[in-house]
Amino acid sequence: MDSNKKKKQMRLKRHRHIRKKLEGTPERPRLSVFRSNKHIYAQVIDDWNAATLLSFSTVNREEEAEFTSGSNIEAAAQVGKEVGQRCLKEGINNLVFDRGGYKYHGRVKALADGVREVFESEGTSKVFR
Repeated sequence: MDSNKKKKQMRLKRHRHIRKKLEGTPERPRLSVFRSNKHIYAQVIDDWNAATLLSFSTVNREEEAEFTSGSNIEAAAQVGKEVGQRCLKEGINNLVFDRGGYKYHGRVKALADGVREVFESEGTSKVFR
């Protein structure tokens, strides 16, 4: 079997295992992360109503000039901060973090820390618990 195909299968297996335990509710939506080789994507999802409340990524056209590269830790941190600010504007101050089967380090950790930083600066301390 191709090693890239095997890696993807194993990530999806981990993701299914994680999703059995996580669920986004209207009061506490799920922050889902997808990481590609060139970009990073984040969505805030309400699973009860099957709705994406907001999303942001390094591909967004209006903020394209901000990112020198979409595949580094700094870009992931910026995406996390922007998602955190948009959540606060929407009145969302509590999230469940869905790492998508990826290891919690590097870009995934930077994104989570960016959201957490924005929430803590606003006085919301119950992030990702």
